[in-house]
Amino acid sequence: MYIICSDLEGVFVPEIWINVAEKTGIAELRLTTRDISDYDVLMKKRLSILRENNLKLKDITDVIATMKPLDGALEFVNWVKAQAQLIVVSDTYTQFAGPLMKQLGWPTLFCNTLKIGNDGAVEDYLLRQKDGKRKVAQALKDLNYKVIAMGDSYNDISMLQEADHGILFRPPQNVMDEFPDFPVTEEYAELRTIMEKILSEEAGG
Repeated sequence: MYIICSDLEGVFVPEIWINVAEKTGIAELRLTTRDISDYDVLMKKRLSILRENNLKLKDITDVIATMKPLDGALEFVNWVKAQAQLIVVSDTYTQFAGPLMKQLGWPTLFCNTLKIGNDGAVEDYLLRQKDGKRKVAQALKDLNYKVIAMGDSYNDISMLQEADHGILFRPPQNVMDEFPDFPVTEEYAELRTIMEKILSEEAGG
C-alpha cells in the first residue's frame, strides 16, 4: 500500500518567501531551498533580513492571505487523495500554512513552527525534527507502507532518496543537474501518469 508524500511550495502553491520578496521589494528574500541547500543557513539569513527591515509575522501572513494554489493543484490533490493517502511534508510553518491548506482541502500537513515574540516579530524557527522530510518517509516504510515522494528543491532530496519512488516536479536546473537519477516532470498531467503507472504496478503485483 502506498502513501504519497509531497512538498508544498513549488509543487502545490507558489513560494511564500518569493511572494514576500515581491511585496516588500527585498530581493534577498527571493532565495529559497531551490538556491541554498543548507536550510539552517537559509533561515538564519531570512530571520536576519526580517530583523533588519522590522518585518513582523503579520507582514508575511498578509502576503500569504493573497496567495492561491498553483493552476491545477487542487484538482491534482483531489485526484491523489482518491488514489492513496496524501501527506504534505513541508519546511513551512504552522503560522503560515493555514490559508493555503484550506484552499487545498486540508490535506494532512507535517511542518515546522516559528517562535514569535510579544511584539509579533519572528524570533526563531523550530524544526519538528532534523532531516524531518527523510524521517517521514523512513517512518512510513517502517510501518510497511511504500512511499512515493515528490518535491522540487534541495531540501526534498533526502525524502526522495528514502522513498520507494522519488519524483522531481518543476525543479530548477541546478537541482536536476546534481540529482539526474530522479524522473522530472513539469505538469500535473504527466505527474499523474507517472503515479498511475507506479500504483497500477502495485495493484498488479
